[in-house]
Amino acid sequence: MATAVREALAKARRSAVHLEMRDSYMRDDPAFISWQGGHREDPEDRESWWRPWLDVVAETTGRGVSMRRARVVSEPVSDYIQYEYDGTFTNVAAGEQVRWLPRSTARDLLLPALDCWVVDSETLILHHFSGDGQWAGSGMEVCTDPALVELYARAFESVWLRAVPHSEYRPT
Repeated sequence: MATAVREALAKARRSAVHLEMRDSYMRDDPAFISWQGGHREDPEDRESWWRPWLDVVAETTGRGVSMRRARVVSEPVSDYIQYEYDGTFTNVAAGEQVRWLPRSTARDLLLPALDCWVVDSETLILHHFSGDGQWAGSGMEVCTDPALVELYARAFESVWLRAVPHSEYRPT
């Protein structure tokens, strides 16, 4: 499923933005289960937490592509969001910019129903999840309809402008 995102990022020339709006994803993920058991990544031991996804981020941003992720979250945060927060330093280390927007401060924003990636303002990758955060159906849908791409790009920017940079955000 991540193939569509990896392929789009490999072709990206200017920008890649990712909007996340769920409070939980794939709770059966072994890394999440390990975190629940007390494991925490050691920022000083890069070898222990660097993984293939971070290679994709580093390669993409290394070409000069701006890569931004915005997460709209409920507060107090769920255990899954706390897990994501605790590990976000790895995304930042790889070159991705990450911001957090408490859902309560997004009450006047009209946001789309699906999480997404928008790449170079040309390609939209929609994420389809079931109610419990598992991939649903085909998982991802690639769209190039300019009107839909623009709609999602504007939604991302409205969140980004209001969201708190990762270095400043403290989950409650």
